[in-house]
Amino acid sequence: MLDLSKIANIKDAVVTVMGLGRFKQGSGVGAAKWLLRHGAQIVVTDVKSEKDLKSSVDLITEWYEKYRKEFPDREIYSPVFVLGKHEPEDFTNVQMVVKNPDVPKESDFVKLAMDAGVDVESDVSLFLRFYQHPVYCVTGTRGKSTTTALLGEMLKKVHPKTVIAGNIMRSPLEDLDWLLEEPGAVPVALELSSWLLESIEHVPRGPEIAVFTNVSMDHLDRYASFDSYVEAKMLMFKHQTPEQKAVLNFDHELVKKIGDKVTSKKYWFSKSKLPDGVEGTYIMENGDLMLRLGGSDRVICNTKNWPSLQGEHNIENALAATLAAAIAGVPDDGLCGSLRTFQGLEGRQQTVREFNGATYVNDTNATTPEGTMVALKRFRNGEKKNIVLILGGNAKGIPFDQVAKMIQETCKHVVYLEGKATDEIEKLVGPSVPASYASDMETAVAAARTAAVEHDVVLLSPATTSFATFKNAYDRGGQFVEAVKNLK
Repeated sequence: MLDLSKIANIKDAVVTVMGLGRFKQGSGVGAAKWLLRHGAQIVVTDVKSEKDLKSSVDLITEWYEKYRKEFPDREIYSPVFVLGKHEPEDFTNVQMVVKNPDVPKESDFVKLAMDAGVDVESDVSLFLRFYQHPVYCVTGTRGKSTTTALLGEMLKKVHPKTVIAGNIMRSPLEDLDWLLEEPGAVPVALELSSWLLESIEHVPRGPEIAVFTNVSMDHLDRYASFDSYVEAKMLMFKHQTPEQKAVLNFDHELVKKIGDKVTSKKYWFSKSKLPDGVEGTYIMENGDLMLRLGGSDRVICNTKNWPSLQGEHNIENALAATLAAAIAGVPDDGLCGSLRTFQGLEGRQQTVREFNGATYVNDTNATTPEGTMVALKRFRNGEKKNIVLILGGNAKGIPFDQVAKMIQETCKHVVYLEGKATDEIEKLVGPSVPASYASDMETAVAAARTAAVEHDVVLLSPATTSFATFKNAYDRGGQFVEAVKNLK
């Protein structure tokens, strides 16, 4: 086993990076770059083909050449790529495996490594081993990216170098080296999916503040049951001490039950006034966001002043981030200033443009039926059917009954994208909602344009995963944005 008590021990170690991925700063690429820089002999293996991963392979190769010039006094080993397959020896004849979170912990090759006594880490687990200052972590089924980004922006009010990383498309290893050179602690806000939480279960430290936004059915194609998925989410609190803090959703019954098992100090957020004696954030009837810490209540900001945080789900995100940031020491004016100026995130109910009086919205990250329902609820116009919806793709094992009913109530037209789940959704929606069909995004946007009139909303909110037709959700959203911008 590799001694991970200090980074210097990475030098000359033989390490397999399992799952390269296609994000330039994602877990796989971030881990490979960091390991190369510290003198590891890396084998990068992925079941995707070299053609599929060409951009990531080229990027790693470029960094290899750069590091050779940057560190002439250090042995920088040429990376070895094993693509289109996994080889057993790359998991048994190595000193460490760094697993992309997309790879299930039940993988036969992961088990092979563990049975051989090989350390199995992730980019986040390595970061937590070596960065000993407090970190602030966010998980949940919905809203965790927006909450993490907003929390990070608030923390920047007290430390401009605050790092925002994790599941939010940036590996924390991208920042680890310069963070360790800083004279003091730099705040780090990490978005943690259930998969990333599983990858750090063995690291004996908890987040200084752990934020749990909500939990609902998701990833049932990966977990044996909903209970198993919830258990993965609860891992965020496993190593917390009684002095550390948890920020929990008071309006969510299951999160409240989970709160009974949390041993750290608990704070709550709610869209209505909290009971006396409960510390946290809440919304008054007039829209004021209230903060109660130390027994007194004070106004932070009014919801009408948050242009990019509208809709009930975003109110919840704002409540959670504000509470965590306040506990971390951000002053009230910094909290309110961030709520006023926050621009939102790409692919999350992102307004792209108005064309011929219709508003085009990119909600590609709505990869579950519940995510799409949140968007339909926000953009519906009373009883009028004003939404032209683009959806469809592959399923996660989650039922579509409820979203189909809401589509019937809110949508004037549906454009169905190809995918294994699409037929099931279309059958549930039925013939009462007119439909078009598309095998690519350009065709889908063209069909939506034809169906939309003034004051309508053309909404890409797929309710499914993107794989097969698109590289990932961001590729799907990017193609939508490009097609919308090209409308004439």
